[in-house]
Amino acid sequence: MTSAPALRRLIDLPGIAELEDKALMKPRYADDDARGEFPEIDACSTALFGLTADEAAEVVRPEGWDRIERKPVREQVDAFEAEGWDVTDAKRRPLRMLHHFNVQLWLAIRGVAGSLPFQAETEPDDLQVSLARDAALFLRNRR
Repeated sequence: MTSAPALRRLIDLPGIAELEDKALMKPRYADDDARGEFPEIDACSTALFGLTADEAAEVVRPEGWDRIERKPVREQVDAFEAEGWDVTDAKRRPLRMLHHFNVQLWLAIRGVAGSLPFQAETEPDDLQVSLARDAALFLRNRR
């Protein structure tokens, strides 16, 4: 029996936690029109997904697109989890900055535009397990 893979956390991506902290200290960061005042939001979006929120808004959606990015936040949180993403904070509240990144993330998840940030494999391969076991044996036998 294998366990379900761990969800990727949006807040763990480079720059997101810092923006969340800024939004906590200065709620203006979380406003819909804050990107013009705080260029680091678009810079973070471009670095992570390859496009800004404005560019994502201009992307032509494919036939049958369900407009998921316009659904209530709670529905999106559940839908993101179904796609393998956790977009909440440590207290399971949606991120303050989510609406600045949700469209880009949806487009990238569904392969329409942009890209998802690289994620290294989290499962250790046989060689890593073997090396770890050998290292533990070496340390134990050295005493």
